[in-house]
Amino acid sequence: MHPYPPEVCQHMKAFHDSLSEKDRRRYAAVEAEKLGHGGVEYIASVLDCDPKTIRHGHADVEQLPSDAAEDRIREKGGAQES
Repeated sequence: MHPYPPEVCQHMKAFHDSLSEKDRRRYAAVEAEKLGHGGVEYIASVLDCDPKTIRHGHADVEQLPSDAAEDRIREKGGAQES
């Protein structure tokens, strides 16, 4: 499945990488949902993420607009020490 041109995939990846962890999951889930069957695997390959992350994002989106983790956004690489 290759529904998006390469330049669109590059823009999607750049946008995805600019988001918080929670928003990356949600964005990936919405993109996969738009594609239907095979969308999770395709978007996982485009965004270089685990399909389980996308399924977690789908659960996050299902809970909107409420968000139990609203004030708990981790910084990118927050678990790493410099």
